[in-house]
Amino acid sequence: MQRFCQTMDLYDDPELIAAYVAEHEHVWEEVKEGFRTVGILDMQIYLYGTRLFMIMDTTDEFDFERDYTRLGTLPRQAEWEAHMAKFQKARPEDSPHEKWKLMKRIFKL
Repeated sequence: MQRFCQTMDLYDDPELIAAYVAEHEHVWEEVKEGFRTVGILDMQIYLYGTRLFMIMDTTDEFDFERDYTRLGTLPRQAEWEAHMAKFQKARPEDSPHEKWKLMKRIFKL
């Protein structure tokens, strides 16, 4: 299993942040199935202020750039990304693997 930790910022707007959180209470089934299809075993997103932190556990075979790119071709993924873009402080032309910035682990107990 591989673990990827990523971060992204949301726009500093309490109403948009509340809406973003609400959207994640009912992520579309096709989107969740797409995650599983490309080898994402578990995904958790945490929020602190406007900062998002994602932990993503994947299969050993998962390749971050290749499989995130493939994810974008699966049913409703591009639609979901476009829907989420209004909340995310990222360039509209960025792909999902460019919007979410990989973090480097600096400590492990």
